[in-house]
Amino acid sequence: MGQRLPDTDEEWREKLTPEQYEVCRNHGTERPFSGKYTYCNDKGIYCCVCCDQPLFKSETKFDAGCGWPSFWAPMDSRKIRKQMDISHGMRRTEVLCASCNAHLGHVFNDGPAPSGQRYCINSVALNLEKK
Repeated sequence: MGQRLPDTDEEWREKLTPEQYEVCRNHGTERPFSGKYTYCNDKGIYCCVCCDQPLFKSETKFDAGCGWPSFWAPMDSRKIRKQMDISHGMRRTEVLCASCNAHLGHVFNDGPAPSGQRYCINSVALNLEKK
């Protein structure tokens, strides 16, 4: 981290690809099974594509079969923020980066032990720093 984050919508559009912008800044979603990390088994730390904040360890990633990368826990709960999302006629818990407020995905209570949670995260919202 330590980098200056964009202040304006125009700066975000310059920094991000159109798909990253749509997902991270407009609370969109990528098509299921289309993301580069959906089937990725590489070891490392998944960071926010907008600000490089470390978010998830590869050791917590699992195949939920939902079409998006899934994790059973963030690496530090202070690095994410959760808020209620009632869009699309559903009631869900949205997951955002605590540093830059980027939309990452949603969390559900149907994950594996030990947390029982499934953080369903868009690949385009992440960068993997490989170990």
